[in-house]
Amino acid sequence: MKRWDELNNFFKTTGAVVTFGLNALHGRQHVGKGSWHGDWDSSNAHDFIKYTITKGYLIDSWEFGNELSGRGIGASVGAEQYGKDVVRLNSIVDELYKNFEPKPIILAPGGFYDKSWFDKLLLVSGPRVVNALSHHIYNLGPGNDHNLINKILDPDHLNKVSAIFGNLSLSIQMNGPWASAWVGESGGAYNSGGPQVSDTFVDSFWYLDQLGMAAKYDTKVYCRQTLIGGNYGLLNASTFVPNPDYYSALLWHRLMGKGVLYVNSNGSPYLRSYAHCSKERAGVTLLLINLSNQTTFNIDAKSAGNVELQLKEKVDTRKKSFAHGLKRSFSWVGDKTSDKRLFREEYHLTPEAGNLQSRTMLLNGQALQLTERGDIPSLSPVLRDINSPITISPLSIKFIVFPNFYTPGCK
Repeated sequence: MKRWDELNNFFKTTGAVVTFGLNALHGRQHVGKGSWHGDWDSSNAHDFIKYTITKGYLIDSWEFGNELSGRGIGASVGAEQYGKDVVRLNSIVDELYKNFEPKPIILAPGGFYDKSWFDKLLLVSGPRVVNALSHHIYNLGPGNDHNLINKILDPDHLNKVSAIFGNLSLSIQMNGPWASAWVGESGGAYNSGGPQVSDTFVDSFWYLDQLGMAAKYDTKVYCRQTLIGGNYGLLNASTFVPNPDYYSALLWHRLMGKGVLYVNSNGSPYLRSYAHCSKERAGVTLLLINLSNQTTFNIDAKSAGNVELQLKEKVDTRKKSFAHGLKRSFSWVGDKTSDKRLFREEYHLTPEAGNLQSRTMLLNGQALQLTERGDIPSLSPVLRDINSPITISPLSIKFIVFPNFYTPGCK
C-alpha cells in the first residue's frame, strides 16, 4: 500500500488519467495446458478498491485481467466464465462507489483479439457492463527480429493490422454497441521491443501510422507500452531523457483533434496520410508519413465533402513541384477582402544525420533536446505560405496544420 500511495502522489502531481489492471486469475485452478477454471476470487480486488476510495484516489477505469483472452499468453480463461466474473466486478464497483464520484468505468479483457472469445464476452456480460473493450497489439513481432526495420517501413505489413481494428469494430457493433474500443497496450515489437530500433527515430513510422489507423477505426484510447521500461519506453530507462516516440506522441496529442476525416488518396502506398480536425482550434491537421527511401512526394489537399480530405499526389524525385488550385480549398477567416497572407504550420520530423536509428529527432532541422532545466523544448512549427507547394522528403514525417482549411466535418 505504501507503493500505491507513492504512485498516486505521482499521478496527482502529473495529472495522470489512471487505468488500473486487476488480477483476474486470483482464486482459479490451473487445469493444464495454460487453462484456468473456476470462479474468480474477488476479495482482494474488493479490499484494494475500497482502500483506494478511502484515500480519495481518483481512478478513471478498472481493467479486468491481462492477456487471458483466446489462447492467452501463458494462461487463459474461457469467455463465458470471464463474462460472469466481470459482472461480479461491475457489482463491486457499483457497491463501493455508491457515495463516491466519479465512478470509474470497467475495461476488459486486456488481451489479444479473438473474435469468438470477444463476442461471447460481450454476450455473457450483457449491456453496459464492459464499458470499453480493450485489446493488445504487437504487430511487428518479436523484438529480436533482425527484420524489424524492414517491417516498419513496409506498407503492406503495416496494413495487415487493419483487419484486427475492423473486426473488433464489427464485434462491438453486433454484440456490444454500448462499449468503445481501446488499445490497452501496444509497443510495436513484443518482449520489450527491439534494441536500437524501438527507442530510435525509425519506430515513429510504425507508431504514428498506428495512431492514425486506430483513430480511423474509432478507437477511443491508445495506451503505449511503455512510459518507461524496456526498449520501447518513451523515456530512456537510465536517464529519463525522451526517446523520439515521446515527441511523436506529444505532437499527436497537441495537434490531432477528435474529429477524424477520411483521406482519399490513390497514390503510392509508401505515402501514408491521416487527417483530423485540429485540436481545440479551427482548421484541419494532416499527418504525412513517407516510407520511401528515395521519393519526395508533392501534394495538393482539397476538401471533398463532409468528412473527406482529398490528396492529389505528384511524384518528383528531383524535389521540385508546384501545387495548383490549392487556394480555392481554403476559406477566409474574417473579412474576405483582407489582403492578409494566410499560412499553414509545418512540423517536419527527421533523424539526426539521416540515421534512422538515431535517438535524436529533428523538428524542422533542430534537434529536440531537453533544456538546461530539464524541460521539454518548444515544439514550434515553421510557417509556409498557404499557396506554396506541399512536399515531404524521403523517410520523414510531417504534421501540417491548415488553420483556414474549411470542411463541414469540423465545426
